[in-house]
Formats: sequence, C-alpha cells, structure tokens
Amino acid sequence: MPNPILTLGIETSCDETSAAVVQAGEVVLANVISTQIPVHRRYGGVVPEIASRQHVEAIVPVVEEALQQAQVDWSAISHIAVTAGPGLVGALLVGLSYAKALAYSLDLPLVGVNHLEGHIYANFLAHPVQLPLLCLVVSGGHTDLIYMPEHGHYESLGRTLDDAAGEAFDKIARALGLPYPGGPEIDRLARQGQETAFDFPRAWLEPNSFDFSFSGLKSAVLNELNRLQQKGSPVPVADVAASFQAAVIDVLVTKAIAAALAKKVSVLYVAGGVAANSSLRHKLTEAAQPHGIEVRFPPLQLCTDNAAMIAAAGYHYWRAGKFADLHLNATANLPLASW
Repeated sequence: MPNPILTLGIETSCDETSAAVVQAGEVVLANVISTQIPVHRRYGGVVPEIASRQHVEAIVPVVEEALQQAQVDWSAISHIAVTAGPGLVGALLVGLSYAKALAYSLDLPLVGVNHLEGHIYANFLAHPVQLPLLCLVVSGGHTDLIYMPEHGHYESLGRTLDDAAGEAFDKIARALGLPYPGGPEIDRLARQGQETAFDFPRAWLEPNSFDFSFSGLKSAVLNELNRLQQKGSPVPVADVAASFQAAVIDVLVTKAIAAALAKKVSVLYVAGGVAANSSLRHKLTEAAQPHGIEVRFPPLQLCTDNAAMIAAAGYHYWRAGKFADLHLNATANLPLASW
C-alpha cells in the first residue's frame, strides 16, 4: 500500500503563526495556530514589525507541534506548502524562509500558495466540493467573488475597489472604542442593537456590477459618530454596530446571490474571517433558499488564517507538478492568478 500524500502547510501572512499536516488535500491531521491577538490588542491593530518578531519566535515550535499532533516525522512529509503572499511582507518572509530551509535540507518539493486561494480551499477540508465552484472570500484584506472552474483556474467576478469588509469592521470597531479584533465585537454588539437605527449607505456601484466598495460606508459611520460627539449626545454603540453591519452584509448577500444566479451554480461557498460572522451566515443562507442555492461555510477555525487551508491548496499544486524553487520570494500584494 503506497504511503499517503502528506502536505506540511505553513502560514505567516499576518498575525497567526500556523503549521498543519494535511493528507491528500482533504484530511486534517494537525492544524496548530499560535495567535498574536493579545500582543497586538494593546495597539488596536497589527503592528507589522512586532508580528514579524513574534513569527520568528513561534515558527519552529509551531511546526514541531503540528508534526507531533499528526504523529508523523519528517520522513512522512511529501512536500511543503507555504503562503507566498499577499500579506505583511516581513511576516511572510519568516514562514517562507523557514519553508525554503526545510525544503532544501530535507530535499522536499516546495510550493508557494496565494493566501486568497488558501481561503477558498478551506472549503475542501470541510465539505465534499464539486467543481466548478463560486466562492465569496471576505476577510480583513479581501472581499472577492471568485469563480473556479477547475483546480488552479480562477475568474475574478468582483472585488473590493477600496476597503475590504473585514478592514471596515476593524476600523469602525476602533472608532467605537471596541478591542481588536473588531469584527467579532461588532457581531456581538449588533445582536443587542437595531439595524434600522441609522440609515447608512450601500454602495451598489454600476448596474450588474459584482465589485464592492466600503470606504463610503466607513466615512458615513465616522461622520455620524463625529456629529453625535459634537452635539454632546451619547453614542448608541449597539445601534451603530447593528446598522453598520447590516449595511455591509446587505451588499455582500445581494451581490453573492446575483453572482451565483449569473453562474448558475447550486452551491455558494464562503471563506475568510468575516465568514465567521453570525449575521452573514444567517442572512446569506436565508436569501439563497428561495433560489434553491445551498450556502456552505467552513467551520470557524478554518475561516481565520490557518495553515491547513494552505496545505489543502498546496496539495493540488503538487498534483499538477507546479513547484517553486528556492528563489521564491514574498509578495505583499500578490495577485490571484491561474496556474
């Protein structure tokens, strides 16, 4: 019986140091995540230099813990998959340098994975997936509608023209005095507020456009907070959170359903950190039902940054023979491209 194909995934694009061992691109044997949230919370957001230093300290023990949890040694690993971008370049370089050192010393194939496609492949770890697929990727750095007819082929239907949804969540949370990360805090507070308390704008853009824009919404919320402050009025934090969140989710849901109908898919996949938002999960599922569209979300641990999703994508690179050499470099704004 042939040995199973085991991918060691490494992810250090932002403020999570993660390593995972995944079998055949679908079975998670280990997925270790060391978060830096307590470190960055005092600053209200991620400090890139601190993130890089934290990755340097965590990368070796995190990888060793992943191997231990998977109950395998280095001889069982078939290849190494690492995030090459997009992300914070200093943070990316830590994981990438370690992955290249491992690949060289162990004589293992190396693949560089785009962080965005990693989020898409998180779904392969959670559900049976049939291609073609349509995925709404919504996170701190991305808001994209991506159509994937086959492995390694991507068609961008729409993307944010300015702020990503998760970035807007974090900035409004900070303006409301909420701790980092702001997305879960707004999700929690919104349950206590009224979505119609404030009539915040929705940016629909051109007719039939699948692109997104959240900068105008962000400015409208900040202007309203400034207006209340100038009047000396108390800020109804829960109502602001609920109204802001409703404006974001209204646009996400409407455009995702429209894209699913345009591509005639029966399943809509969602990925990224904002995919953990309870209101998005509820409203998108509810809106899809009349159209006979099933909506699938990864489990919460696979929504945020993790190495298992990088390993899942890396397995398909390995199958296609798409290897990287030791000149692979980190790219902060790496675009998602077909291979």
